Amino acid sequence: MSLFAQGLVIGKFYPPHTGHRHLIATASKQSARLAVVVLGTRFEDIGLADRVKWLAAEFEDTNVTVIGMPDDCPVDYTSRAIWKAHNELLRLALKSKGITAVDAVFSSEEYGATLAGDFGAEHVMVDKARSSYPVSGTLCRDDLGAAWRNILKPARQDMAVRIIVVGAESTGATTLAQALTTHYRKRYPELADVPEFGRQFTYDKFAALQAEKPDAVLSDMVWTAEDFAVIGERQNQMENEAAARCPLVIADTDVITTSLFERVYIGEKSYGSYLAVSRLPHRDLYLITDHDGVAFEDDGWRDAGHPRAEMTEWFKEELTAAGSSWILVTGSPEERIATATGIIDLIIAQRNSFTSPPWATRTVLTGA
Repeated sequence: MSLFAQGLVIGKFYPPHTGHRHLIATASKQSARLAVVVLGTRFEDIGLADRVKWLAAEFEDTNVTVIGMPDDCPVDYTSRAIWKAHNELLRLALKSKGITAVDAVFSSEEYGATLAGDFGAEHVMVDKARSSYPVSGTLCRDDLGAAWRNILKPARQDMAVRIIVVGAESTGATTLAQALTTHYRKRYPELADVPEFGRQFTYDKFAALQAEKPDAVLSDMVWTAEDFAVIGERQNQMENEAAARCPLVIADTDVITTSLFERVYIGEKSYGSYLAVSRLPHRDLYLITDHDGVAFEDDGWRDAGHPRAEMTEWFKEELTAAGSSWILVTGSPEERIATATGIIDLIIAQRNSFTSPPWATRTVLTGA
């Protein structure tokens, strides 16, 4: 049975992690209704809307209501004037959701007692020592890679740097993706391979055809919209599984490629991959491998008549229309790697840089 009618948890959730989940889950079990107020300042690099979205996804279909509230007021725990300024922001955040009274404030911080007193509520301390989940937002921001598994999964999906390598057949896309994965795995041991699922699907489809017709050849295969729907959904899934493991994803193709191959093999009016394209995860950069200067290599599975120049142009057009960031990687293998790693390193550095306002405190865990 719930102990409190209306519970309250507040925080920056910058970023949300397993310790936050433990706090919220504990409060949720002891409250008939729980409000989680995310207080975000303009001086932080992760947007308030994203933090609200991630927590809402983590606690979907529960008694938890997540509320975002901009809060640029400085923090000074010794000033009653500052306390009042924060409390009024918090009161209006709650009021916006029809919450006018709070029965319990749940926190892992000493300030929770003062906040609870101001709202005429009881303070419930939850794992002050962080012994259940020895993690903090400070630790996550200091070393995103080491803390990755402690960040909530919805946040990991959006925070991961996603580099997508695409290109027409026999333009070096797989070679580049594999070289980049090998290069960055030294820094990120959990970096996963995200191969082109369509290739494995082709192998399996042809094997099934040969089981029925032993003398079948590749040109006998009949492609359907349903085939490309399966390929697209699985490609997205593989990419998202990689993002759950590591803050860097390097994928050899994505569902944009799936949709373009669908055009080639079925026609402009086939939309099997449409839903997968509509669920395309965010991406930071596309690398398009240039066909120019690359000899076509027939590995037995490629169509010698494949329109490489036309498909390279398709990639440029599609990604431009979508507003995506893309770079044409051309030249020798060494030049391609240098171009790719030069920009990827900068993107990683940017993603791993977290600013905070000057009044922000750092959480130091016992024994850390």
